[in-house]
This record gives sequence, structure tokens and C-alpha cells, in this order.
Amino acid sequence: MKKPHLSFWQIWNMSFGFLGIQFGFALQNANVSRIFETLGANIDAIPILWIAAPVTGLIVQPIIGHMSDKTWNRLGRRRPFFLVGALLASAAIIFMPNSPALWVAAGMLWIMDASINISMEPFRAFVGDMLPSEQRTVGFSMQSFFIGVGAIVASALPYMMTNWFGISNTAAPGEIPDSVKFSFYIGGAVFLLAVLYTIFTTKEYSPEELKKFSEHENKSDTKRSFSDIPISSSAFNKYGLIWIIVGLIGSAILYFILHESDYGLYVLFIGSVIFGLLQLFAGFITNQNKTSSGLVSILNDLYKMPKTMRQLAVVQFFTWFALFAMWIYTTPAVTHHIYGAIDPASELYNQGADWVGVLMAVYNGFAAIMAFAIMWIAKLTNRKTVHMISLIIGGISFASFYVIKDPNLLLISELGIGLAWASILAMPYAILAGSLPAEKMGVYMGIFNFFIVIPQITAAAILGFFVRSIFNGEAIYALLLGGVSLIFAGVFTMFVDDVD
Repeated sequence: MKKPHLSFWQIWNMSFGFLGIQFGFALQNANVSRIFETLGANIDAIPILWIAAPVTGLIVQPIIGHMSDKTWNRLGRRRPFFLVGALLASAAIIFMPNSPALWVAAGMLWIMDASINISMEPFRAFVGDMLPSEQRTVGFSMQSFFIGVGAIVASALPYMMTNWFGISNTAAPGEIPDSVKFSFYIGGAVFLLAVLYTIFTTKEYSPEELKKFSEHENKSDTKRSFSDIPISSSAFNKYGLIWIIVGLIGSAILYFILHESDYGLYVLFIGSVIFGLLQLFAGFITNQNKTSSGLVSILNDLYKMPKTMRQLAVVQFFTWFALFAMWIYTTPAVTHHIYGAIDPASELYNQGADWVGVLMAVYNGFAAIMAFAIMWIAKLTNRKTVHMISLIIGGISFASFYVIKDPNLLLISELGIGLAWASILAMPYAILAGSLPAEKMGVYMGIFNFFIVIPQITAAAILGFFVRSIFNGEAIYALLLGGVSLIFAGVFTMFVDDVD
């Protein structure tokens, strides 16, 4: 039984919720560093404050993916998670700009990101569930379109509040400007309403229907092969010990030899120890013949991921390292390097910070336009070529921030970043979905998020050290490093097998 083709408006409705999801992410990406600096964060401390976001995604997404694969109730399979995530995220978004202290803002970022992830991960699996393979590029491109549209408005909201409606973009030292507060209030409402629109205008296939679709796809595609043999307890124990030893040795080198006090660097090695302990626990559970445990199931799927997914993992690492560098350092890079402003309470700094919102709106707006263009180009060529070229152009655009002195000329750079962003949001997922079994679409989309958040954790762990110790406090060099990373991602794209 083959999945039926969906109409344009059906794909539109099932993707519309991403408009709200991206409202949340865009407000976060464009304004959280500004909020942190306003509340007293030092420039080299910003990455470690941001680390809550990727750590949250690393934990939440595979769990939500696994749970949504196993869920079926009156609301459906993925839609219950859309709703819960939207309610929690909207509340967190509204509270975020009212944080009375830096530690509260850091905690709210954690809560906000966890809530957004609860909604977002099932949306990725939703495309794989609902669309036949030949329409998945269209589906993910439609999501890219709504991501772009949502981010255009959300990123530019503080600028619009000030320049269109006369709301102040400055405040007393330690206070968040009203332009930012009102932007977050609007964002919380849009998030909830957009997700509700998708929930009420779409239906989902039942588990029985999905099973029939999966059987048809597996019969017609001889390139897919999956093993149902679980990982042994001894293998879990071996891998777990390796990860623990690496983490302990790394931490010991930092503390006893390098005398490093940057907590961000410890996160990587402590994370390695925790991951090793989880595997030892999985080994213990497996030895008790409890292989149906959620933890064991997720770790089994991780180790047995398809070859295409392993290859894409390398591309995603360099891609998202670059993006995280952009999100946490564009505001200080533009305000310090181009505007020459270092005081977060000054009018010049806030002009630069507002302009960063405009820049992010431009790259997201261009991404919305290019979402459909790259879909057409991919049909004429192939998805790998489109993704490679887009990433390389994006990397060059990152690097251009160093040489451009006129803020208006940065708009040209944002077009290249927008092209890369459009491809990043569509092509890897379209390539990945064709290599996954339908019954594990959710958990594998969640595991795929590992290769988005691990590079972000890496960036958060080391970029603060680089900016402080190597780049002499100049955030612009973090953007240069991000550009090089994005070019590497483009090169590695050519080694990916696109089996669908």
C-alpha cells in the first residue's frame, strides 16, 4: 500500500506550525545574548550561558521521538506533543524578557528551549509519516518556508517596535528594553496559535496504516537494510568504559595540567562520562533481559543508525558548529567590530543590536524564498550538489563580516547565509528520511538531533575559551571560524549516500 500524494494546501497546513516554532527560536537567537549582556554577562561567559539550549535538545529530542513513535490517542501520534510543547513554550517565551537576574534568564532559556523542542521534533517526523518519498523534499522545503517567514518577523520585531511604533529600545542599566519585551509577548501568542492551526487542520495515519505503507516501501527499496539484533550487554559495557575513561582523562588534563578554569570546556568531558554511565546502565538492563526499555531501545537505534545518517552526522557537526557561532556572537561581533560600541546600555550598542535583528530577518526571509528555489534546483541536479554549494556560499558570507565596515553591506552577506539556511533546513532531512524505517521515524529524527546539538555544545564549550584566550576578546573571529567550519561541511556533503 503506497502513501497517497497530498495536495499543496495539505502540506501547507501540516507545516504551518513551524511558523510559530521559528518565532520562538528566532526571538531566542536574536535577543538572548542581548538579554544576557544587559543583565551583566561578560562576553566570554555568553557561550556557557547558551549551553542550556543544545544540552536540552540532546536530552529531550530522542526521548520525545521515541515516545511519539509509541503514542496513539484521540489527538493522534505527533499532535499531542505539538500541543504540550506549544503551551509550555508560549509561557516561557512571555516570561523570558522579565527575568530579574542573569541566572533566572539562563534558567528560562533552558525551559524555553526544552519546550520548543517538544513541539519541533515531532514536526520533523511528521513529514516522514505523512508524505511519500517523492514529496518529502517538498515537505521539508515547506517547513523551511515557514521557518523563514516566522524568523523574518520575529527577528525584526524589536526593530519594528522601535522604528514603527515608537517603543523605546533602551532602558536603565540591567533592565530589558520594552521593545524586546513586547516582541516576546507577541512571539508567545503566535507560537501557540500557529501550532493550534496545524493541530486542527491535519489528520494523522494510524499505526496500522503506517505499517502497510512501510511494508510497501521496504519491498520496493532494496537499498534499505536494518538489523533487529539488539546490542549485547558486554558491548554496552565496553563502549561505556571507553567514554568514561576519555571523559576522566580529558577533565584531569584540564584541571591538573592546563589549570583551566573555563567551565565550558569541562562540559564536553563531563558529558562523555555521563554518556558512558548511561551505557553501563543500559548494559545492566540488557543483562536483566529488559531490552524493551526506552533507554536501551534509543541506544540500540543510535549504534545501528543507517550509513547515510552516519555520513550526514559529519556534515551536520560542522554546519551547526558554524550556526551556533553565528547565533551567540553576531550581536557582540556587529556591535563591537562594526559599530564600535561595547556598553550594552548605550544607544549606539542598541542600534547595532536592533540591526542584528534586521540582518537575521533578511537571511531568514531570503531562506523562505530560496526554500522553493532549491527544491526546483535539486530536481534538476541532486540534493547533495545543492547542499554543498549552499554551505560553501554560506561560509564565505560568514567570513565577509570581518572585512565589511558598512552595516548596510552586511545585508548582502545575509543573502548567502539565507541560501545556506534554506538548504540546511531541508536537504539533510529529505536525504535522511529516505533511509529510515517508518516505525522509527520519530526516534531517528530525535537521534539525528544529536548531530545538531553536540556541535553546539562543542561550540559553547570552546568558543568562550577561544574568544578570551586566542581572539583577545574579539567576537568577530568566532564568526570567521564559523565560516571555515561551514565550508568544511559543504565539502563533506559530497561523501553522503543519498539512497532515496
